[in-house]
Amino acid sequence: MNLSKEEEYQNYLEQKRARLRNTDFTIISSNCNGAFMYYDLGLPYLSPTVNLTIEMNDFVKMVKNLKWYMEQKIVRAEGEYKYPTGVLGTEGRGIKINFVHYKSFEEGVQKWEERKKRINWDNLFIVGTARGDFWNYDTIKNFNQLPYKNKVIFTNVDYPEFQSAYYIKGFEKERQLGVLIDYKKAIPFETIFG
Repeated sequence: MNLSKEEEYQNYLEQKRARLRNTDFTIISSNCNGAFMYYDLGLPYLSPTVNLTIEMNDFVKMVKNLKWYMEQKIVRAEGEYKYPTGVLGTEGRGIKINFVHYKSFEEGVQKWEERKKRINWDNLFIVGTARGDFWNYDTIKNFNQLPYKNKVIFTNVDYPEFQSAYYIKGFEKERQLGVLIDYKKAIPFETIFG
């Protein structure tokens, strides 16, 4: 029986879901990858970092002091931006958040506030992506040093010296990676979520 690509992919997802033993976790992600993971696994969004992007250096800074940042207010970023944009935790330590898939700044903040109440602090997974011009070797090194057991940063270059770096082949000539939809079958989710 020949399956369509969509049917084949749905079978793939069903197999992944059936093998998943850990289902009550929070994914703190630097971009939409966390949302795709939740969606593909058929799980509720237990994270404020859904449908947005945070530049990797800002993301590492935020995750390093995550509880403090989760207590901070998001204010509208000044200036012209492609997406509704806010700044989390001002006073010189602000993290810029791009609400990529929201119609307005207010909608993005509302969802952020709603979802941050669902964080499972005892079961965190930190997911970064080497994307854009706001990361370098030190960013990956700093990410690797974050005090979390469950963390991964997807890269387009092999960094065997960093346990948390997951190299995705085929993107070596690009400065950045995209979101998981670009390379879904390249990542064994069970190795990330157990």
